[in-house]
Amino acid sequence: MKRILITAMESGSGKTVVSCGLMRAFQKRGLTVRAFKCGPDYIDPMFHTRVIGVPSRNLDLFLQGKKGVLRTLARENGDVAVLEGAMGFYDGKNGTPEASAWETADVTGTPALLVVRPGAQSVTLAAQIRGVTAFRTPSRLAALLLTDCRPKRYAQLKDMLEKETGLPVAGYLPPMEEAKIPSRHLGLVTAREIGDLNTRFDRIAEELEEHTDLDLLLSLAAQAENMAEEPSVPDKTSCTIAVARDEAFCFYYEDNLDLLRESGARIIPFSPVHDTRLPDADGLYLGGGYPELYAKELSANVSMRQSVRKAVMSGMPTVAECGGFLYLQEFVKDGNGDALPMAGVFPGAAEDTGRLQRFGYLTVSADRDSLLFRKGETVPAHEFHYWDCSDCGAEFKAQKADGRTWRFGFAGPDLYAGFPHLHFGGETPFAQRFAGAAAAYAAKREVRL
Repeated sequence: MKRILITAMESGSGKTVVSCGLMRAFQKRGLTVRAFKCGPDYIDPMFHTRVIGVPSRNLDLFLQGKKGVLRTLARENGDVAVLEGAMGFYDGKNGTPEASAWETADVTGTPALLVVRPGAQSVTLAAQIRGVTAFRTPSRLAALLLTDCRPKRYAQLKDMLEKETGLPVAGYLPPMEEAKIPSRHLGLVTAREIGDLNTRFDRIAEELEEHTDLDLLLSLAAQAENMAEEPSVPDKTSCTIAVARDEAFCFYYEDNLDLLRESGARIIPFSPVHDTRLPDADGLYLGGGYPELYAKELSANVSMRQSVRKAVMSGMPTVAECGGFLYLQEFVKDGNGDALPMAGVFPGAAEDTGRLQRFGYLTVSADRDSLLFRKGETVPAHEFHYWDCSDCGAEFKAQKADGRTWRFGFAGPDLYAGFPHLHFGGETPFAQRFAGAAAAYAAKREVRL
């Protein structure tokens, strides 16, 4: 595939708007588009998916490793791939460029488009861009695009920026109401909460088609280096896994679901908010999301809570991450301090702390064998949550790069439950272990029948 990475000097520069706008503009030209997000973010891929109608995938060098990232890219086929960076171009793990958008561009050999909101700067902006291009070699930066920029301002800046930076200015996106996307505590609101999302990005795509040299961007994307990594083929089994997918539970890495399917699992989506009970399944996957925003609805759905508790307590293989972990608590406290009953698998209460808890990349070490882990393994993970629990468990050791450690999690032969998110596309065969346990549970059920 042709590939181009969209990046910026800082968050809030319009990367998501430009990325989705370009995806839609390329689609309107009849091209088959694929989307990727650098880093552990769940929300931006939802926007990609809504805009192009094809699941977006994460590329995370910390969680997946180089081989895992290359495998994810190699699995996809299309005319052009748009990779959206995270934060600033060089901002990566623990104040280093590790796992940054720049390192992703470099490892994958992908040209990068630097999105710049000019504000009141002119020549000083050129100096900053020159600093960005010179900071690492190769920088992989191939062109600039100005956002929130009026036509007259663009005309003033284009020639100067090209002369002073040596990079072509591919065009601009003018100020648009459609480009204003609201945010909340974990980032942008989710794509499903914006009813006119596709209409918005159709308009943004039209503006990009008019004011941006898309042919130049496609020619730059054609310079992406060939991929050498071959997709892996996991051992297959046979089982069904119920996956919570609704407005409350929506944070999943697409690779996780792909690898479960490739390991022989049939995915059955269900809604803890709207459905009355679990579907007939051999495993349960409760991902992250915003259960705290739907706590009343989740609590009021007594039959679903009871169904989930019965399944987990009976030994159904279960993975519950972050928001899914909150749902398995005995209570979730609302804004008034009232304790709303949840599934009641764990004897604890969850409440809003008002600030990020244990945020960022970490490693998880296992002291004993369990559903996903084997004794002695150390695996990369990620946390991003404001809520915390009165009892977070103690099955695993978590460690940050600065040396800080803590215990967390509940685990057993049929369970992983805790705040850290895990990517199944790395070196640890999480998907195969989960699907294998679900298949074994299915076999036991057949014997009992």
